[in-house]
Amino acid sequence: MEVRRFRAVTLFVDIVILAISFLIVISTKPSGLKGYLPSHGIFFGVLALLWLFVSLINGKMHRGRIINYTSLFNRVVISNIMALSITALLMYTIREYAYSRTVVLGTVGVATFLELVIGSLYIAYKKANLQDFVSYLDYKASKKKSENELVAKADCNGKSKTIPEVINPRVLLAIEKEIGPEAAQAIIKMAGARINARTSVLSTTTIFNISNLPGEKYDYIINLRRINDIIKLNDFLDEVNSKLENEGNFMCCVETKDQRKARLLKKFPPVINYIFYSFDFIIKRVLPKLKFTRGLYKLLTRDLNKVYSRAEALGRLSRAGFMINQESFIDDYLFIEAIRIAKPIPMNGINYGPLIALPRIGKNGDQIKVYKLRTMHPYSEFIQDYVYKQYSLQEGGKFQDDFRITSWGAASRKIWFDELPMLINLVKGNMKFIGVRPLSRHYFDLYNKDLQQRRIKYKPGLIPPFYADLPADLDEIQESENRYLDSYDKSPLLTDLRYFRKSLWNILFRHVRSG
Repeated sequence: MEVRRFRAVTLFVDIVILAISFLIVISTKPSGLKGYLPSHGIFFGVLALLWLFVSLINGKMHRGRIINYTSLFNRVVISNIMALSITALLMYTIREYAYSRTVVLGTVGVATFLELVIGSLYIAYKKANLQDFVSYLDYKASKKKSENELVAKADCNGKSKTIPEVINPRVLLAIEKEIGPEAAQAIIKMAGARINARTSVLSTTTIFNISNLPGEKYDYIINLRRINDIIKLNDFLDEVNSKLENEGNFMCCVETKDQRKARLLKKFPPVINYIFYSFDFIIKRVLPKLKFTRGLYKLLTRDLNKVYSRAEALGRLSRAGFMINQESFIDDYLFIEAIRIAKPIPMNGINYGPLIALPRIGKNGDQIKVYKLRTMHPYSEFIQDYVYKQYSLQEGGKFQDDFRITSWGAASRKIWFDELPMLINLVKGNMKFIGVRPLSRHYFDLYNKDLQQRRIKYKPGLIPPFYADLPADLDEIQESENRYLDSYDKSPLLTDLRYFRKSLWNILFRHVRSG
């Protein structure tokens, strides 16, 4: 099944690369897209069919055939030359069909180049991933856990797994009518004795129905409609906050992006399901993120059925003044119970573009902006404490099982791509090339007081001592930074040169990666 899925994905990617290459080449011609799309459509169709056929026969799409850069080059180049040769022969045979040799050669040339670049990045990613572990068994044991495993592992779950002795019949009946008796029982177990007479059960997507709840304040509000269909979700959650007593409870549900992907892939047959999911990904995930396509997204979807990751759902609740209490998968949705602990945090112009400025502790304890490419789901910054409490720190000082990181983000971290914008900090002069890591307030507070006071006397660095010493936990990280600062006080230039040499060696030959 896994091999078949890999082949379907590579098949789709191969066609997309070929189509992009064709469009790039014909757009450079004087007549442009309008002139060459109609006249060369047949050529592209023939080339695409032969492209896929030869690729399958020659093993370009088979997992295990391409294992290094040499095999990648051989498989890609040989397959593409064969497809080009057969296409050219057919076009030559059918003499009444006039085609541009520039378009033919250019399309294959650009597609080959793109395939080699993407293939090389994929091989580099896989090698870095596997070489971080002693053996393949260790890799399998420590690979990324599924969303179901992470939710089941969360310490906050399991608090209320027995039905309370006294159940408000009004509440139970309202839930059963909306989602059925089995799901209702699961929700009652999850909520436990916190359900009382001052509980309101709704199935709504509008702020109006929250604002018009009778009475002043509630101890518990349960909304059975998934948050994916709520248009102004932040305003909706803010209104729920205003209707709850302090430490009152709110329960909602969401179809996470992982659940949505699994549902769509299961709905359609192989190959078609990945094609459908790819279009769904572009419409639901890409269009709303880009300013110039946001209007098109709203026109196509009416801003309904939005896609939320688990991290974003939890983050939006945390921003709205809630503390996550527990999570549980019930039927096809993730149900979240949260406790009102504060007023909502204003967004104040926060946006979630590709470039982010993270608040970090700089020299003299001043807050500086550290620039990076976004690698986490939106609103992830609001659940840092929650992730720390649930999954703690792993070896190297990073969060264990950090589900806030996107798939693209994990790949870009492995090749250091996400840290390129930090060169802006180097130019601005609030960071230096080698130095202690710029820390968030949360991480900074985990350090002992003496090191806190010491490290703010120096500018933070792009390359921290971590990459030279490879400490395993927070205590070792602090010891590593103290050793670096001791040495730096005696000889700044020689210390930075020595740490740069050791860090470069570990990065290039021991495959240490940004985590």
